Amino acid sequence: MGNVIDIDSKALDFIKQRGSILTVRLSPRHGCCGGLAKVAIAEANPPADSSLYQCHRYQNITLFIDPALIGQGLSLNVEGWWKLRHLYMEGSPLLQP
Repeated sequence: MGNVIDIDSKALDFIKQRGSILTVRLSPRHGCCGGLAKVAIAEANPPADSSLYQCHRYQNITLFIDPALIGQGLSLNVEGWWKLRHLYMEGSPLLQP
C-alpha cells in the first residue's frame, strides 16, 4: 500500500471477511517497573473516533491509521488457525509517550 503500510494478501482476505475495515493505532503497554511504551496494533474494526486517524482506501478495504504510524515501514500479516487467527504488525518501532 505504498508508503502507508504493507498488507499481506492473507491479511487482506482476513480483513475483508470481517467487514473490510482496518484500524492501525498505538496501544499503551505498561512495564513492570512503571515504564510505558506505545506499540502499533491492527484491529479489523472501525476506530472509536475516526477524526483522530487518516483514512485510506485500498483494494476494497477502508484503512484508518494513526498519522504517527504512516511511512514507518509497517507490515501487516495474519497468523493462527481457524477462529484463533489474528492480525499482527511487523517492523513497528516502539514509541515513547
